Amino acid sequence: MTDVLRRGRASLAFGFFAQGVAFALLVTRIPAVQERYGVSDALLPVFLAAVPILAGVGSVATERLVRRVPPSRLLRWSQPVVLLALLGVGAGDRVAVLAVALGVFGLAVGALDASMNMLGVSLQRAYGRSIMLGFHAAYSLGGILGASLAWAGAHWDLALWVSYLPVVAVLLPAALVGSRWYVDGEGGGGGAAGARKREGGSGVGFKALLPLCLVMTFAYIGDSTVSNWSAKYLQDVLGSSEQLATVPYNVYMVTTLVGRAVGDFGVRRFGAVAVVRGGAVVAAGGFAVVAGAPGAWVGMLGFTLLGLGLCVLVPQTFAAAGRLAAEGDGRPGASDAAVARLNVFNYVGFLIGSPLVGALGDAWSYRGAMLVPMVLVLVTVVYARSFEARPDRYGGGHERPRTVDVGRGSNGL
Repeated sequence: MTDVLRRGRASLAFGFFAQGVAFALLVTRIPAVQERYGVSDALLPVFLAAVPILAGVGSVATERLVRRVPPSRLLRWSQPVVLLALLGVGAGDRVAVLAVALGVFGLAVGALDASMNMLGVSLQRAYGRSIMLGFHAAYSLGGILGASLAWAGAHWDLALWVSYLPVVAVLLPAALVGSRWYVDGEGGGGGAAGARKREGGSGVGFKALLPLCLVMTFAYIGDSTVSNWSAKYLQDVLGSSEQLATVPYNVYMVTTLVGRAVGDFGVRRFGAVAVVRGGAVVAAGGFAVVAGAPGAWVGMLGFTLLGLGLCVLVPQTFAAAGRLAAEGDGRPGASDAAVARLNVFNYVGFLIGSPLVGALGDAWSYRGAMLVPMVLVLVTVVYARSFEARPDRYGGGHERPRTVDVGRGSNGL
């Protein structure tokens, strides 16, 4: 049993890593994609908005599919689709091809994000201790590698397909092989029996999930603010050089990785509530430092704090949703459905964050605009109790191990 869970944990971590690489390769080469297809500045936001919207559709569809199909099977086939769609973005030459490739990418990413986090939540419950942050640390590591590969491709002026093809050629077969060891927790492994156990969906209503949905939205508003506006803010507001303006997001990604790598130990030692509260306060402090920074180096200190603070919120929100569903509804599919519903608000925050800061910056000031995500992230402190396990069920607010039907892992190849 221990070996099966360890293999399942390692293979899922690689899945998170591969997704981080793929997503970073897409978003960091948007200017090159725009140039390749001749997409106008007016049309580009439509393409960019379509990806998270379709990802939300994919996540909603995943909630329904997991009533009949194990999440591991959805993850196994959605990950190759994401990688092939990425290659399609790089290899096409007409706007219609770009639209189809991004559409497929968005739908598959929604299913991939939802199913990955479903498996992560169920594995954490099987372990009986916090491991969710470690999966998201693997995603951050993949994002750093993907961004580095994208920089290399841009530096050497490589065609998009030349940059993407070697990555897809390595990650796709590795992901398929690794998927052999995925473990479906609580709902069983593969086969009809496991699928039947998932019937009935989730008894947890939207009202119960609302605090976690808000936290997820606020966290991604903060994250999208950093990813979309950090360079412009440092250069235009704090007067940095163009080269120095590229540093804050890299610093943010590295500190996110570090925070997630050690975050599970913090959850085990102090509990999820304390970690979430601490993360929200640190992130709010980071936005305050950015808003009041007299110069570029102080601004980078603020972005460093943002990475350390925001990094814990999303993984713990997924874990809390799965725990809430399992506590309120004993059916195995409850946790999966709750995670899929919550995952939609990942994309809601992403869609809101960048336009919100941009509109406020243009109408008011970019320093003032940074105070809005600060306040939203700070609201997370109010909802921190939603991250607490019921003491009467788990004893002192800590999780206990849950049984999993591992079988061969997950519908072995």
